Amino acid sequence: MKDKTIDYILRATWQAVARMYNEEASKYGATMATGFALLSIDREKGTPSTSLGPKMGMEATSLTRTLKSMEERGLITRKKNPNDGRGVLIHLTEEGLDKRELSKTTVLKFNETIKQHVTEEQLQNFLEVSDIINELIADKKIYIDPDNLKKQNKIASI
Repeated sequence: MKDKTIDYILRATWQAVARMYNEEASKYGATMATGFALLSIDREKGTPSTSLGPKMGMEATSLTRTLKSMEERGLITRKKNPNDGRGVLIHLTEEGLDKRELSKTTVLKFNETIKQHVTEEQLQNFLEVSDIINELIADKKIYIDPDNLKKQNKIASI
């Protein structure tokens, strides 16, 4: 497909990366989501369960399923948050810490391999373009609501 769109390239690349990570994780009876969760949990203090979803970009139901599976496998424990009695902190067990190191090594190997095949300039360009795309999306500058645009123009002209 000669005329690949930017979103097609991003989606296809991310799907390839996710598939690669899932294949690697399956060798250890895990998933990419498990590895990502292990890397997102603070090794010493634990992490509030409510902050994991946004941190990982996961929906609550998917996160709940992932955490339940991780708890059943003995990778995490849940403890009451001493600063907020309503909250729960997710802590890594010894097994979780071991698997976290494995996840970290896997991610670093991916980064190392990519850096061996692209120049520093190419990598910097990729990071800059990614930042711009994320900013445009966060600032809602891609799909602008025509009614909102009219309101903004009226306010700006006052």
